[in-house]
Amino acid sequence: MADVDVVIVGAGCAGLGAAKALRAAGRSFLVVEAMERIGGRAWTTDRDFGVPFDIGCAWLHAADRNPFHPEAVAAGWTLFHHDMGLDHLYFGDRRATGAEMARVKAADGALARAMAAHRGADDRLASLIADCHCLRANSTFAGPMDFGADDDEISIADFQAAAELDPNFFTREGFGALIHRWGADVPVTLGCPVRRIRWNGPGVEVETARGTIRARAVVVTVSTGVLQFEDIGFFPALPEAHQEAIFDLPMGLLTKIPLQVSATRLGLAPFDDLLIERRARHDLFFLCFPFDLDLMVGFVGGDFAWEIEAAGAAAAVDFATDQLVDIFGSE
Repeated sequence: MADVDVVIVGAGCAGLGAAKALRAAGRSFLVVEAMERIGGRAWTTDRDFGVPFDIGCAWLHAADRNPFHPEAVAAGWTLFHHDMGLDHLYFGDRRATGAEMARVKAADGALARAMAAHRGADDRLASLIADCHCLRANSTFAGPMDFGADDDEISIADFQAAAELDPNFFTREGFGALIHRWGADVPVTLGCPVRRIRWNGPGVEVETARGTIRARAVVVTVSTGVLQFEDIGFFPALPEAHQEAIFDLPMGLLTKIPLQVSATRLGLAPFDDLLIERRARHDLFFLCFPFDLDLMVGFVGGDFAWEIEAAGAAAAVDFATDQLVDIFGSE
């Protein structure tokens, strides 16, 4: 394979963005991607429901500074501002009372005040939620649904450092489709996994399934999850501090369970937010009928998401369906 200035490993947003920056700087580059598509975790498909569905990321968060928001506007994408407010709350199959909904809303302020006053040794977010008696519904949003981790695995410092996500926009045509459109002008070698990177100089050698590429530098954009499984070898081994950082920055997990519901709207409006609080943190959130499509998009996060992934797609669909039946009836 041809020698270039820079090899870019991975054709997600970071890899595609690096390629665009190198091209603007007049450098030669080669992007290699293990999968047969670009976009990484941004992936839109219509194979399941006949309409665009984002298997990966879907929300255009922080649209006032998100570089993909103007891209979506320029592409003519259909956008909906989603306020992430909680419209419906159930504790198991029991609907929350008006007083309980008010307590959930008040819990946000209580949690913010508790974080501002925090001086204790326990830096877990869960310690504050216990201290200020927040309802578990608040804990669910603060942890699994926002961070992909449970509140006992999130530090107060990290929670406070998180960026404000509003304004959030949801797109009918798909975030993944937008990334694919944006990156379509970048040449990418697909189906080309990297096996090892030699960086003992001069320059680097990137060993792939299609041969070795020599370059002045390599930009590795794969996730820490891929690096933790050591799918890519490094010679010499990465410094110990780098390896520790890779394992200290784990991927969170937010799993989607989309259901097609075509015969009824269950008394719910498009884009309603429905949260079902269950025991053992087996909580389930639904984005209801986005763009009035026949879809209820379920979400589970944190430790329970890992359990759901291990159980498989059929078990996930059965779980989500059972929760709706418990609330709305088997009809």
